[in-house]
Amino acid sequence: MIEFRAVTKRFEDGTIAVDELDLVVEAGTITVFVGPSGCGKTTSLRMVNRMIDSTSGTILVDGKDVMSVDPPTLRLGIGYVIQQAGLFPHRTVLDNVATVPLLSGWDRKRARTRAAELLETVGLDSGFAKRYPAQLSGGQQQRVGVARALAADPPVLLMDEPFSAVDPIVREGLQDELLRLQGELGKTIVFVTHDIDEALKLGDRVAVFREGGHLAQYAKPAELLSAPANDFVASFAGRDRGYRTLTFLRADVPVREVTTATLGSTVTSNGWVLAVDENRRPVGWLSPVDGATEVTADKLISGGSLYDGSSLRAALDAALSSPSALGVTVDPDGAVVGVVQADDVLKALATARAAGEVPS
Repeated sequence: MIEFRAVTKRFEDGTIAVDELDLVVEAGTITVFVGPSGCGKTTSLRMVNRMIDSTSGTILVDGKDVMSVDPPTLRLGIGYVIQQAGLFPHRTVLDNVATVPLLSGWDRKRARTRAAELLETVGLDSGFAKRYPAQLSGGQQQRVGVARALAADPPVLLMDEPFSAVDPIVREGLQDELLRLQGELGKTIVFVTHDIDEALKLGDRVAVFREGGHLAQYAKPAELLSAPANDFVASFAGRDRGYRTLTFLRADVPVREVTTATLGSTVTSNGWVLAVDENRRPVGWLSPVDGATEVTADKLISGGSLYDGSSLRAALDAALSSPSALGVTVDPDGAVVGVVQADDVLKALATARAAGEVPS
């Protein structure tokens, strides 16, 4: 657990970066600090491992005042991941990950064994061990950065905008990977971002900071969207926060049958046809045609997002993003099980509201 008790950071020029911060990060959870530039979220994070010292107040990690611990010793017990991964360019991937265990007194064999295990844990096979950072993509470098932060098995992990420098597709994959790892490891994580969607996806609780280092609201993501504490939080969460609320709502949506066909087959249909591969994974839509036609890749239209049963938001997005207005529903293996329609999603939402499951 991490506790901030009336923590203030005032710089020499008089600027107050963090103002009387009171906040508790529960053990084994992800807490996300989010807010505009200059609001004190990164300063708050960096005070935990004493990269920056507070001006007043107390920060406790597992009940111990961080100011009572020598900074290098403190940092050996706290994982730290930054935006550009911060890897040593002239060390191999394996030796980058083994750095902290070696500094903690582990012998080289044990440290490298641990590093190799962690590379697999973050989704990098043994072939990456002897590569250098310059030979990796941005997303791969960030995975190595996470592995290095976990190498000495610290109970606390600090992450300062770690995924902001990669493209949206890689970023989503890294977010999913972090959630998977957290499900396995149960670390106490403080994650800094300026992206509200990232905060809502990752956080068990979200702390919204505003200019002047003030904590505007600290709440679970669903509460943040449904009951913002003030106009600033409502504005920062965005005008479509009602739509985002659907992320946290699950309800039964009818899954309807859909006409499918494999590539190379011939179909006769006056409606939309969903093309699938040999494993029934969707590959695209064939628009309505008159008479028989062969299903070929050049005739297909991209199918939009997929619905995996995770939330009403996912179901509605799948339906709205599909050229056929039919959201493709898939099982855990990615195989098609049917489709959902936007009207059915809205009916499910109305039923949930009537049952009091979501705010009106």
